[in-house]
Amino acid sequence: MAVQSVRVYGDPVLRRKSAPVAADLEALRTLVTDMFDTMYAEPGIGLAAPQIGVSIRMVVVAAVPDDDDGKNVGRPFTLVNPLVVSFSDDKTRFEEGCLSVPDITETVERPRAIRLRYTTLEGDTVERDAAGLLARVVQHEIDHLDGILFVDRLSLVKRQLLRKRLARLAAAPRG
Repeated sequence: MAVQSVRVYGDPVLRRKSAPVAADLEALRTLVTDMFDTMYAEPGIGLAAPQIGVSIRMVVVAAVPDDDDGKNVGRPFTLVNPLVVSFSDDKTRFEEGCLSVPDITETVERPRAIRLRYTTLEGDTVERDAAGLLARVVQHEIDHLDGILFVDRLSLVKRQLLRKRLARLAAAPRG
């Protein structure tokens, strides 16, 4: 299908709350293929629809470890209207980056494990647990659906240190 351009920090679509998907899920298959193609071309391990300019609640996730020991690697999958229904009390810190905030990585604290509910492209509702990298990726991508970027989760001091770099990203010409 087609690799899409990834929207970069400063693009207003990244700050909008995305609309729930209510349309025919079958019609989304081309968009999903484009999202996977784009994610792998960049390369990334997750991509939310707003990152390619589509303000709907849909995410694609690459095959990543779906537990804490990193041994159980799941398959790539699509989440339609994802929702985290519970978070673990214990948190973990890990360096994150983002295709929409290129060349910037920082340590972000997030819950170590989550319980997730989403719809598949076949229309099935799935509820599953995720820990480790999968939990982090899903939380990061759902943040995109709510107009939140990983840099928003940093301390005020860290954000101030990144202020000039983020301003340059926001001012860069869009292609």
